[in-house]
Amino acid sequence: MHFLEKYKASILLVLLTALYFYFAYFLERTSYWSFAALWISLFTASYFLYRDKQEDAAFLTAAAVLFRLAFLFALPNLSQDFYRFIWDGRMLAQGYNPYLSLPQTFIEQHEYPIAQAVELYEGMGSLNGSHYTNYPPINQLCFWIASTLSGTSILGAVGIMRALIILADIGIIIYGKKILQDLQMPKSQIYWYALNPFVIIELTGNLHFEPVMLFFMVASIYYLLKNKWLLSAFLLAASVAVKLIPLLFLPLFLPYFLNAEKHWKTGLLKTIGYTGMVLLSTLLFFIPFIDGAFIANYSNSVGLWFRNFEFNASLYYIARAIGYWFRGYNEIAIIGKIMPVLALLFLGYLTFRKQGKDPQYLLVSMLFGLSFYYFTSTTVHPWYVATPLILTVFTRYTFPIVWSAVLILSYQAYANTPWQEHLWIIALEYLLLFGYLIYELRTVKGGHLFSK
Repeated sequence: MHFLEKYKASILLVLLTALYFYFAYFLERTSYWSFAALWISLFTASYFLYRDKQEDAAFLTAAAVLFRLAFLFALPNLSQDFYRFIWDGRMLAQGYNPYLSLPQTFIEQHEYPIAQAVELYEGMGSLNGSHYTNYPPINQLCFWIASTLSGTSILGAVGIMRALIILADIGIIIYGKKILQDLQMPKSQIYWYALNPFVIIELTGNLHFEPVMLFFMVASIYYLLKNKWLLSAFLLAASVAVKLIPLLFLPLFLPYFLNAEKHWKTGLLKTIGYTGMVLLSTLLFFIPFIDGAFIANYSNSVGLWFRNFEFNASLYYIARAIGYWFRGYNEIAIIGKIMPVLALLFLGYLTFRKQGKDPQYLLVSMLFGLSFYYFTSTTVHPWYVATPLILTVFTRYTFPIVWSAVLILSYQAYANTPWQEHLWIIALEYLLLFGYLIYELRTVKGGHLFSK
């Protein structure tokens, strides 16, 4: 027992590394029960590692990097999006605008503008290949870097993209600790994100670029707290240029600046300046790609998520069931337009409810505003939860950690060929999440959002 106690952290480190290695190179996503058992084991071991070493920042940082490096030479086994990433990157490297053409068109016409075009198209699938790309410019830059440096090696491109994601996560740890220090909160809370198995598997393992987006967003928050709002606005625009989702946060800066300034007119002018800087900088990132067909292609691609796709939804599935009951068919064309309006109304409520007394009000508002948006969305892919997860690090709430754990239930759809959701499993996922969320809303003191 003395031996186990003395070397517990080292044993957990070796065990977790081995489990991640197995996940990366041997797990089939259709083997759901093996996947679920591995997922539970990873979360359990990670919790004990964090609890044992939470005061040893160097150890936990090294562990977080080591676990990510276990995936370095593995092709993603839960997502095929990386084939489209490489397609876009190679198109850009060949001088093509990736927003103006469909992979499907080239394949049908037997034109192959890039190396391994057929292999990449078959890998991404006809659904992905028949739609215009919706990845913003800095995301495209990452694809271009990977494709340029890797030549014609698909595995090489995957390795370079994964290295970029790991570097972004290291940046998140650095800036996250700075924010926690400024907020006088335990700096170890950044490891709720950095050691979370969901983050390591879905983002590093499956090459979703949320860490790059979140690095810019976290850096933006840090410089905002330091009153360097122009730099903060530019970094937030860079975050938008990786994934569009941070645009939702713009209204929430109004109460922050109104509270930060002595006069409301100054606060209002600073809000307008900050928002304008974000939008102008975002536009500058897009300018190299803008042409006659760009706006139509890009808006149509983004709009598909509201009109066509359904996955792992919560409140939307309830609304859809009501639509079936009254109308007898899927009302996604109508409900998919109503749900974003509800999310915007909730953001308006957060904006005008009251002025925050400190920076945590902004962070809590961002957390709940985005969470409500996902609760009303038609599609909630697992990697979307990374943003609520990093935001919760800077608050007194922890429900996104529970969310990241119960996400395993949504993966059950991939055990079926073709994939198919079982709604009772999705219902269980959200019952667990909403049950814990209600508990936190009733018990968290000084949570700012709903406190008197």
